[in-house]
Amino acid sequence: MNTKLKYRHELKFMINRHQYFVIRQKLKSIVEQDSHVGPTGEYHIRSLYFDDINNTALHEKLGGIRDRSKYRIRIYNNSDKLIHFEKKIKFNDFIAKLKEPLTRDMHDSIISGNYEVLNIPDRPLLQELYYEMRNNLLRPKVIVDYAREPYVCPRGNVRITFDKELRTGLNSTNIFDESLNSIPAIDDNLIILEVKFDEYIPEYIRVALQLEGLNQQSASKYVICRKYLKTNIWEDY
Repeated sequence: MNTKLKYRHELKFMINRHQYFVIRQKLKSIVEQDSHVGPTGEYHIRSLYFDDINNTALHEKLGGIRDRSKYRIRIYNNSDKLIHFEKKIKFNDFIAKLKEPLTRDMHDSIISGNYEVLNIPDRPLLQELYYEMRNNLLRPKVIVDYAREPYVCPRGNVRITFDKELRTGLNSTNIFDESLNSIPAIDDNLIILEVKFDEYIPEYIRVALQLEGLNQQSASKYVICRKYLKTNIWEDY
């Protein structure tokens, strides 16, 4: 465990639309919306996930390996004003995230196969990505696309998000394609509820979320979306 990282708890639940409306109504009177939301109370997230030649991130998740990591490029609202290359780390029941900003030119170079733009010694995450791409053939695998409705509470540093309309891009790694050919990855009635916190969840939030009545799930958007690729990655399972 890297003690220099900020590790947090993360709970995930798959809920239906009725549960969403009930929980959201209770939350709105006790927590604030994230300041980055637009007029609809949401923002759009599009991520391009990477995996190596052995599909290590995919198989470790499917195999129930507790300590694992995955890489992705993430943008918001289909804009190139903020582009991050991220590494999400899971250790036991904790998560942490490392990220580095990319310029649009750097992004385009990476997608075109020019990984030298990542060879920057004083930026460790980019250097790690450069190594993974050169030695383990880390490559773009799938686009994950959804709308996020986020709420925050400073007590316990709690962040609650409803991720809706999960879609995946078919056979494309162009996250800036406004006409991306995407399809629903889960039933439209389902929403992914995520709860992240540092040490504790205040009791009044726990009650509003109805956590005692929800079944915690390992809802990996990456794994859900990978099943739509033409290549049959499930043949060994």
